Amino acid sequence: MNWEIVGISIYVVGMIFMGLYISKKIKNDDDYFLGGRSLGPGLATFSIFATWFGAETCIGTAGAVYKGGLSSIHADPLGYTICLIVMGVFFAKVLWKRKITTIPDLFRARFSSSTEKFATFIMIPSSIVWAGAQIRAMGQILHSTTDFGPTLAVIIAASVVIIYTMSGGLLADAYADLIQGIAIIVGLFFLVGSVIYHMGGIEAAFSTIPKERLHFFSGGDYEGHGFLGRIELWMVPILGSLLSQELVSRVVASRSPEIAQKSAFRASGIYLVVGIIPVILGLLSVNHMPGLADAETLMPALAKAHLNYFFYIIFVGALVSAILSTVDTTLLASSALISHNVIYPAFPNLSPRKRVIVARGATLLSGLLGFAIAFSSTSITGLVEIASSLGGPSILVIAVIALWIKKGNAVNANIAIASSIVTWFLGHYVLEVDYPVILTVIVCGISYFVSLPLTSKKEESFSEEEAGIVEVVN
Repeated sequence: MNWEIVGISIYVVGMIFMGLYISKKIKNDDDYFLGGRSLGPGLATFSIFATWFGAETCIGTAGAVYKGGLSSIHADPLGYTICLIVMGVFFAKVLWKRKITTIPDLFRARFSSSTEKFATFIMIPSSIVWAGAQIRAMGQILHSTTDFGPTLAVIIAASVVIIYTMSGGLLADAYADLIQGIAIIVGLFFLVGSVIYHMGGIEAAFSTIPKERLHFFSGGDYEGHGFLGRIELWMVPILGSLLSQELVSRVVASRSPEIAQKSAFRASGIYLVVGIIPVILGLLSVNHMPGLADAETLMPALAKAHLNYFFYIIFVGALVSAILSTVDTTLLASSALISHNVIYPAFPNLSPRKRVIVARGATLLSGLLGFAIAFSSTSITGLVEIASSLGGPSILVIAVIALWIKKGNAVNANIAIASSIVTWFLGHYVLEVDYPVILTVIVCGISYFVSLPLTSKKEESFSEEEAGIVEVVN
């Protein structure tokens, strides 16, 4: 009997049953997408942490460091840690007080429904690509721990996460994140401790790390990039993910603005500490486990080599936890954008029950698209970086304007978004510049303000509360 399959199946079935149980409490789309805005400190913190701590952190980062050393960790864990800190300092309280469900809601209130739709259709692909990365990672785990082929493994992974996510909405997701977050932390600390023990202790283990792998700003991903290109590597996770629907949904689902802010800070600290473990394992494995054909199989390989069968199954469950906790959130994020900002406005008379049915259907559609995208890249990290940079920077610029700039209207916002998207595609795929995200941010901001004379000179007046005056940490 394949006990890996048995262990994973028991875990996944348990999560599905929990989702089905909580689904009985879902009465409307606000319950489904935001858990009734009831997340307390523990649920909010672990939900943010577990959502952020996905396949790219566990599997992608360990594999990247295994291949390129410390110069490969600009995104995980450092970039995304900074992203969570910035969210807590500048945005958490402000967004919570707006009582929005999605970021496009903010654009509708500040600009128009056209800007809302424009932003929605930009943000949906980002969430689906991110979901595809997680589905691909779960398929890799199933493939490396079972006799399933890669295609069958991804099909099973997609089926599991779609069923799991459709059932319970964000509240089930938050409770699952609490369990999954603890499993991730315990599993990773147990693995790194076991690896170091088998290598003869801390001093002996760390002495095997090649010194050239410890160069932080040279080699690896920095090779061949100029100054702006190196800054770009950091800007993708920070600017691209800061106002992603996945993160925003956790913030606005919190019980209070204080909980939203403090949970972002606590999650950033946990993320940094736990996120260092895959980095350490990647460094230790260069000489300890050389010659891996696929670096992204490093974590399962280490677990199989150093843990007894029982704890190996537990660790595989922890990896599955890390992936499930992210993919269900990405599918919910995409579902919220499709349902709340596209379908509901077109059919305003839908009953609460039918709105929930639509939301679940949008989750199914998002999962199927994520499954298709899972086959489109050879790298989990590559998929995640595309998801972070696709539209995210321009959404951030327009959101900042919507919150704190009084001048301008929907025409300016739409021009800025359109200009930035064209710039990103040209810079990324045609010109192949090293810094398409930086270029996108600059073009987006300039396009908005340069186009101001083209619109009405009449200033739109906003109260200080409507302008969303920023609240920072004292």
